[in-house]
Amino acid sequence: MASAAILPAQLAVVINDDDPNSVELGEYYRQQRGIPAGNMVHVRIPGKPRKLGAAQFRQLKEDIDARLGPEIQAVLMVWTAPYAVECNGITAAYTLGLDSALCAKTCQPGKPSAYFNAAGPAMARPFSALGLRLAMLLPADSVEQGKALIGRGVASGFRVPAAGAYYLETSEAQRNSRVPFYPRAGVLAQRKLTIHRQKADALEGARDIMLYQTGMAKVDKLDTLAFLPGALADHLTSFGGDLYGATQMSSLRWLEAGATASYGTVSEPCNYWQKFPHPTVLLRHYLNGDTALEAYWKSVSWPAQGVFIGEPLAAPYRQLSVATERRN
Repeated sequence: MASAAILPAQLAVVINDDDPNSVELGEYYRQQRGIPAGNMVHVRIPGKPRKLGAAQFRQLKEDIDARLGPEIQAVLMVWTAPYAVECNGITAAYTLGLDSALCAKTCQPGKPSAYFNAAGPAMARPFSALGLRLAMLLPADSVEQGKALIGRGVASGFRVPAAGAYYLETSEAQRNSRVPFYPRAGVLAQRKLTIHRQKADALEGARDIMLYQTGMAKVDKLDTLAFLPGALADHLTSFGGDLYGATQMSSLRWLEAGATASYGTVSEPCNYWQKFPHPTVLLRHYLNGDTALEAYWKSVSWPAQGVFIGEPLAAPYRQLSVATERRN
């Protein structure tokens, strides 16, 4: 069954008026995606802090929520920073509520998300069904890169190319906790997708990437790759979501390399697979027609420490899923 994906009219776009790039990209996104003018929310966050405190975040969330009607199911924040609230990712803190208790020991299990692996048409309205407005960041450090990212998301809805999904088991054993959940290698003819499993520290030379998941502190050879419009890519490591951090590879590098959405954690999560995108769950929901926003959110069981980044409405398999449903 094809999912009833979140629509532009159900997405609010939050702009930081203290960030000129946020203002320009937010308006560009509104035009490109046909977002209703009434869905645009303006806030002020001076100084581009990487992290907000609980009180700062509470005020920001109140300012955003006061502008949203019940039809709004998701929120796109158009900025790179702030990306954390205490030890939580800002997108998780907004959607699920701030979990300050986790900060005493970030390696403890997180709270389960009610949206993990959620199924059924009602889940296309997560706020209506569960009281959860899904959140994502659209990075705004570069207007040029931001517009290119938006363009990839928009282009993803026009055709379904032959594509590859790549899953790597690496030499960094502690970062391989998702390997048991990698889908089996093979061809999904109806979706024109070939699933590849490799034992390697880096993928090199692939030109047809729709999904790429691995476990490394730093992923090499990204400059040799080509990502298709709508591609999802992430690496299991402690601080990928520390977008301006230097100790490990930032998840921003995936978007700069050509992916359309990604995910990373902002504080030490330890290597619980539940704190990272579940490979099979992510693949299944994306191939079923979910947007990048929905598929990524559905794939993380304990998302408190994570931040979701990219173009939320990318949905390369949406039309194919609808067509399949009609034939059936």
